[in-house]
Amino acid sequence: MNAVTQVAALVGALAYLGAAPVEMFFFDRPWARRFLHVELARPESLDDVRMWSFCIGARNAIAGAGTIAGLLLYWNGRQTVGEAVVLTSCVYLLLASLAMGVADARGLWRPRGGSAMGTVASSVPPLVALAAAVL
Repeated sequence: MNAVTQVAALVGALAYLGAAPVEMFFFDRPWARRFLHVELARPESLDDVRMWSFCIGARNAIAGAGTIAGLLLYWNGRQTVGEAVVLTSCVYLLLASLAMGVADARGLWRPRGGSAMGTVASSVPPLVALAAAVL
């Protein structure tokens, strides 16, 4: 696994790990929703989406931690296993970010287009990691 793959995977993992606690524990705060580019249709709908934001945050934390675990395995002599974990995690990170873009394109994101920055920011590192791994 080359250095570009490793650095890009680490950047992607850190981005997901950074967003996870905001989604999991602070989604009820206005600053967190601004950071995530999410608007509620009605303020009273916060309770209806809190469970979903927690689950998305947990999945992001698991994916980020899995990527870092793979890197640690790789750096500590378990190259084959570590590379498999990193690349599998990067595929998940990429598909999860693209799913966010699809949800936005379907009109499920408020405001519409609000996921664009997050989709691009969370797609680029795993895409670079995967491309660098195969080139």
